[in-house]
This record gives sequence, structure tokens and C-alpha cells, in this order.
Amino acid sequence: MRSVRMQRDQGVAPLVLLLLVGGCVVSGTESSDYSEAEVLPDSFPSAPAEPLPEFLLEPEDAFIVKNRPVQLRCRASPATQIYFKCNGEWVNQNDHVTRESLDQITGLVVREVDISVSRTQVEELFGLEDYWCQCVAWSSAGTTKSNRAYVRIAYLRKNFEQEPLGREVRMEQEVLLQCRPPEGMPAAEVDWLKNEDVIDPSQDSNFLITIDHDLIIKQARLSDTANYTCVARNVVAKRRSSTATLIVYVSGGWSSWTEWSECNARCGRGWQRRTRSCTNPAPLNGGAFCEGPPFQRVTCTTLCPVDGGWTEWAKWSACGTECTHWRSRECQAPPPRNGGKHCSGSMMESKNCTEGLCARTLAPGMGVAVYAGLVGALLLCVILVLCVGVLAYRRRCRHLHGDITDSSSALTAAFHPGNYKPPRQDNPHHLHPSAPPDLTATAGAFRGPLFSLQQGVIDSPHKIPMTTSPLLDPLPSLKIKVYNSSTLSSMELPADICSDGEILSLKSVGTVGRERDYHSHTLSREPGLSTSTTLGNQGGRLTIPNTGVSLLVPPGTIPQGKFYEMYLIINKWDKTTLPSEGSQTVLSPVVSCGPSGMLLNRPVVLTLPHCAQLDTPTPDWTLTLKTQTHQGAWEEVLTVGEETLSSPCYLQLEEECSHVVMEQLGTYSLVGQSCPPQPACKRLQLALFAPRAPCLSLDYSLRIYCIHDTPHALKEVLDLERSLGGVLLEDPKPLLFKDSYHNLRLSIHDIPHSHWRSKLLAKYQEIPFYHIWSGSQRPLHCTFSLERGSLVVSQLACKICVRQVEGEGQIFQLHTDIQETLPPHSPLPSGGSCLPSSQVGPYAFRLPDSIRQKICASLDAPSARGCDWRLLARSLGFDRYLNYFATKPSPTGVLLDLWEACHQADADLVSLATALEEMGKSEVLVVMTTDGDC
Repeated sequence: MRSVRMQRDQGVAPLVLLLLVGGCVVSGTESSDYSEAEVLPDSFPSAPAEPLPEFLLEPEDAFIVKNRPVQLRCRASPATQIYFKCNGEWVNQNDHVTRESLDQITGLVVREVDISVSRTQVEELFGLEDYWCQCVAWSSAGTTKSNRAYVRIAYLRKNFEQEPLGREVRMEQEVLLQCRPPEGMPAAEVDWLKNEDVIDPSQDSNFLITIDHDLIIKQARLSDTANYTCVARNVVAKRRSSTATLIVYVSGGWSSWTEWSECNARCGRGWQRRTRSCTNPAPLNGGAFCEGPPFQRVTCTTLCPVDGGWTEWAKWSACGTECTHWRSRECQAPPPRNGGKHCSGSMMESKNCTEGLCARTLAPGMGVAVYAGLVGALLLCVILVLCVGVLAYRRRCRHLHGDITDSSSALTAAFHPGNYKPPRQDNPHHLHPSAPPDLTATAGAFRGPLFSLQQGVIDSPHKIPMTTSPLLDPLPSLKIKVYNSSTLSSMELPADICSDGEILSLKSVGTVGRERDYHSHTLSREPGLSTSTTLGNQGGRLTIPNTGVSLLVPPGTIPQGKFYEMYLIINKWDKTTLPSEGSQTVLSPVVSCGPSGMLLNRPVVLTLPHCAQLDTPTPDWTLTLKTQTHQGAWEEVLTVGEETLSSPCYLQLEEECSHVVMEQLGTYSLVGQSCPPQPACKRLQLALFAPRAPCLSLDYSLRIYCIHDTPHALKEVLDLERSLGGVLLEDPKPLLFKDSYHNLRLSIHDIPHSHWRSKLLAKYQEIPFYHIWSGSQRPLHCTFSLERGSLVVSQLACKICVRQVEGEGQIFQLHTDIQETLPPHSPLPSGGSCLPSSQVGPYAFRLPDSIRQKICASLDAPSARGCDWRLLARSLGFDRYLNYFATKPSPTGVLLDLWEACHQADADLVSLATALEEMGKSEVLVVMTTDGDC
């Protein structure tokens, strides 16, 4: 045992003796363990003086998180002893953890000590001063004290002192979002989130975070429209403020004025118009619309057209050798000017000048020649009759023309009503209803071998070798019959055409036995949305009732001797990808016709209804026809007004439908977009439905559908409401929906509040503009839920207003008895059938084949005066792109096919006759009158 005398520290008044007893330190002035004889000497040998202790590590401020204690540590050299003093009191020696080492460079003793401070120790401190601890180190030269280390309890309040608030600001405006974080210890650090992403001002100089934690956006951009959140955090927790929504809006600006339009009056005083659009820029995010009118109008004057007039007839000519005399007149009283019409009628007139008393004598020798000519003509007639009889007998023996009328009826089919006779159902393997197939007749073959002609009855019925010809790529639900002179080969799919839910795809078998599926997807066949029939060389027409969709297959389209089962399908919106993209809108149903890939000898005409408003004086639509590939992608076929010689189709536009002249079957649809600067309009229908009477509940609902103004769209909604038990209250109302980014607003008014109550809390409902314009969601509707006071109340009278914001609108005046059973009401044309409708052969066409051929022979050849098929196209209104017809072998035939498709409903021959009369083709009119028995 040894004792050490500690030098008095000038900073400590009492003398402290530290005795090391068995490794323990005891303080006091004397110890009972020492005897009187063991007295320390008065002096020690001199030794080098030690320096004052120097702290190599001082205790640091710390925070107690929840109930976890903190550790304080200090290190000093040279130090014989080192202890902690907290809040002026020495820490118990047992609470110290001391470590001693020797500095290898200086050789001085280095001491390090740790203590633990708990939450309880800090909370027991009373007073204004925080809990603090200080380290004291001793050496032979004296003592040294460290800096104070404060120990505090960490926390973070829940509520922000100030949270950011949402705002609407215009573009390029400075924005200030304020945030005051909750009180905490230590003070909270603040971060800003933009749509949950941390904002870093060093990455985006448009943001600035102030020392007060406010967020400044120097110039608001459209991309700054987002949700902003202030996040405060320290060692204890993290707090999020409420989200502030910042909307950066753009007020609209006018574009430049367009050029003045042409004068709208063809004669006299009219007006010209020019327009501008609110697209420079267009209003966004609720920005103000442009102020001022979107169009200007000025008066104009146009020279009036002067129609030509006939002069007086000239004097009759002298009586000629033919016993007739002539007189003439000219179109010079007045002559046509400024685009006026030419005189109608003939320029010359002749009549008998002897009142039937003219006697003509034959020259000598002429009588024999006359009689010889008559005998020769009679013999020629007999020969022709025999030839016709032989041909008729041979045709009667053949079986390939079953279900198709004979050619003699083609002359009068356009002028006499006829009934189409369907094929017999007792023997589906025979095309002819009365006679079995004659295997000795030749019916033609496909281009390339479709079936092996050597395979007969001995082969397995399941083995049907087929060619890889693109003719069979893909043929959904197709039934094909091909006949040959030596053997009968046929292939039928087992699927029932009338009841299949899906159209099957044929698989073509290659030469090495591999099967390839040419059609990767199937087409859905819904009742009332499809039709199919077997067509041959005489053509026909497929029509889906009450939809406006039809397919005209002209005579000669299908090769002679071939028969195809052709189909026409309207694809449902929820089972197909839409052809629109970007700002485009779907204007027609998506229609599939087939079989796709079959070879056509001449174009067919597909009729599609559309909902584009086309009666404006200036063009405001850019219309595009699209087709769908086998992979499901959509491709542009042509854009109206931008056709070239390579365009595969011709598109004839009418107010409510379009006719596509094409040579490739497939899936087609019509899309469009606004043509700046004038916004385009779509024709919509508003249909009001209610529950079927009688109503046994207090609740009553009114549903208003917003649909395209096409027969197919209305039929779809009627079928849907019929399944839901709804009834149409009145005829649908039309509405022009403008491409102006404004929503469709619906509201109900004048409800008798004494008996009825509306459950709708808002004043109105809105259908977003994009949902209507894109056509991606169908059918769109809003429901007004009402509640009557008692079951006795049965009368309901109110008004429902539907209008586009800053656009057109409609009002439904409703007066109904909810207990009265209304008669079935359908706005669709009467006489429609839910079964597919088709016409085969000459009965499908208004114009007989004989008349068609004579018109083509008269107009196909070019005329120097332009009185040919080009003038016919102009007269019928088919002259938008004449180069398409010029590339066809018979331009007149294609024009007549298009005329047939355009006049499917009225079957009006007057327009065609008028056009031919204006062209001066009187000989063709005579043929129409004679052959047609008109």
C-alpha cells in the first residue's frame, strides 16, 4: 500500500487526499489503516515537472431520445486522475468507466473516462439551467476543466406552426409557399416534397428555400403544377404537413386571323368571314378564355350567274327526199354568263313535211335487195334464238348458280319488285335448291391449287391439304365450296354461322405439314352486330339492320365459279383498341369485313355512318381512314384531301355517312381532328331514360346518355337500357359538341319540392371534355336520383338542362306519370329486324346489269369534249379525286357502284337520269327506258 500526496490546486480551496487502497480511491485527511510510524517524509527527490493536463477529447452535447441514455466521454494527457462533475456535483466513482494508456510518442499517461446519463437524471433537475456535465483532469502540475456538455431530452411536437396553402397562379408568376415546422429539440430540419419527390434547389435553380423554411418558385411553369408537402424531422421523429396543391394556369390568347373566305352568295350581296382561335396559347388548368369575338364578317358582292336562253326557232327547211324538214335555234337569248346554266333541250327539231302522204318509190333493182336483206335478218334471228336456248339448257343443268336469279331478270330488277328466295335448309350441301350438283360441270378454280384434285372418296375425310395462298389469310367462320369437272372437293368449317359467339380463323397448312395461324386474334360476333352470306360472281349486299353499316359487292368482284361466305361485323368498343391517338376522335364504328386477304376483281364499297358536323362553310375537320393490322395496330390508309396515286381507297363523304371504295377487306374506322383555326364539332345525341313503370319504391332515377349521333350508337344504348329495365321517355335530342376543351354540364330544375327531393348535393354534374371527345369510354351517362315524399305521389314535372360550357345546349321538358305504363318507344326505323339482312344477285342492285354495261360502254372511252365518265363524276358529286377512278379498267363501273351504295335507302334513279340528260347522253336514256320497261 502506498499513498500519493496531491498538489493543491489553486482553483480548489480544500486539500483533497486521495488514497489508493486496493485499487479504490478514498478521500480524506487521514486514514486509520496507517500507523504512526509510517509517516511520509518531508521531501522527495526532485523530478521533472509535469505539464497541466490537456484534453484530447471533450464531452459533447447530447440528446436523450425516448428512454435511451446517452454516453459522455473525455480523454486527457498527462492525467493521473480524471472525473466528471455534473451540475456542480461530482459523479459517483462507481459510475465512471476509466481506461489508461501510454502515449507512445511522448511517454505520458493518457486517461479516458465514460459516464452514462439517463432520462431520469435529467428530469430530476430543477431550475432554469439545462443539465450539464464537465470533465476534470489532474496531474502533478494542477487540474484542467473541459467545456460543459449539455444533455437535453429530445422531442418534436405534432402540429406545424404554419402549413403551406394551395394556390392558383398564372404562368411565370412568383409563388411563395410558407412553412413553420413544429417546436422540437433539437430544432427540426425542413425538406420540401413535390409529388413526393424531394426538391433540391441545387438541381433546379427555379426553386429557393429560405432560412425560414419557406419555398419560393421564382417563375411558375406548367410543370410546377403539383402537390407540395413540407416535411420536418429531427432525431426523434418526422412530421408531414398537409398537402398544398399548386395549379399553374394559362390564360388563352388569340391566334392570327385566317384569310377571308370566299363570298357565300353566288349572286348579289353576301358576306365574307375570317376566324381566329383561342390557341395562342390555349387556356389550360382553368385559365381565362380569350376576350373578343372569334370571327369577323364583312359584306361582299358577287356577279350573278345568267342562265342561257333559246332564241326563236328558225324557219323550216325545204322538204327533203326523206319527206322531213328541219328547223334550229341557238342558246343566245341570252348566252350563259358567270357560271349560268346552259339551255336545256335540243337545238334542232324535225317532222314529216307531207302529213304522212309522202310516197317513196324504189329504184329499179332495189326490191330484190330489200327482200334478200329481210330474209337474211330472219335467219340471223333464228340462229340467235337457238344459241340462247342452248346456253339456257346448259345453265339449267349446272348447279353452281343456286340461289342466284337468272340473267333475264337483271334487265327489269331495278323497276319491278322481287322477292329474294333463300337457300333450302333441308340440304345444306347443295347450292341449287332443286337439283343435285352435276359433277360434270366446270365451275372454275382458285388461283393456284386449293385442293388436291386426285384425292377422292378413298382419302380420309379429315385430311384436307390446302395451299399457302394468301386467299385464305384469315377467313373467320368461312365456308368455301369449290367444284371441279372431274371430282368434287369441298371444305366446310364445323362452326354454325348463325350461333357462333366468335368467328374462327382458318389455318393454312404448308407443304411441309406445319400449321401457321395467320390471324392471331378473333373477332367477337354479337347478336344484331354482324351478318354473313355466301356470294358468287353476281355479287350482293350485306347490311346490319338499324346501324347504317353495309357492304356492297358489285357483280364481277368475285371470280367466275368462286363462292365465298362473306361477313360484316361491328366491333364492340370494350373488345377492340380504338384507332384514335393524340387529339384525334373516333367518328364511326369500328367495322370488320371479310374474309380478309381474298382477291377481288373490282372494288367493293363499305358504308360507315359518322358523327362529324360537315355543313360549315369552311373545312374544320381533318378526316383520316384507318385500318387495323393482323397484330392489332392501327395504320393510316388515307387522309381526305391528301390523296395520291398510291392511295388504295377512295372516300366519299356525306353529311351522315361515308362510303369507302376499296380493294382490300379488313377492319376500318374513320377518325378526325380539328383543322385550325376553326374548332370542329361532333354530332351527339342526348337520350333520357327512366325505370319502367310501375315504380314501387320511393327512389326514382333519370339517366341521360351522351352518345354519337349514329344509328349504331343509339341501338347500343337502347339494348343496354332494355337489359336494365329502362324505358326511353322521348326522342333523343341532337347536340353539337365543339372541340373547345369545355365539359358537358347537366343540371335539373323546377322540381316540385313539396312532393319530390333531389339527392344530388351539387348544383350540376359534368362529363369531362376528354371522355366525350376521345370516345374511349362508352356509353357515357349521368344519373339524377330523386326521392318522392310518399308512394301516393305519381306525377313528376321538371326540366333537365344539358349544355356544353360556353357552347350549345338542350332542355328536356319532363311531364310523366311514374305509375303509368308507357308504350314501347323506339326512335329506330320501323321494319328493322334483329336478324342479319343480305341480298344476293341482281336483287341487290337498283341498276340492271344490261343498262350498267351500256352506260360503261358509252362513257368509259375518253371524249375530246369531256363528255365522258369525268363529267358523270362531276354531276354525281364524286369528283373530289378523279385520278383514283382513272386508274381503274372501267371508271364508269366504279362510279355506278358508288352511286348504288350512296342511294341504298331511296334507290332513286332520277339523279342518275338527270346527270345523263345533262351530259346529252339521250341514247343511254332510251336504253334505260326500253330495257327497264320504265
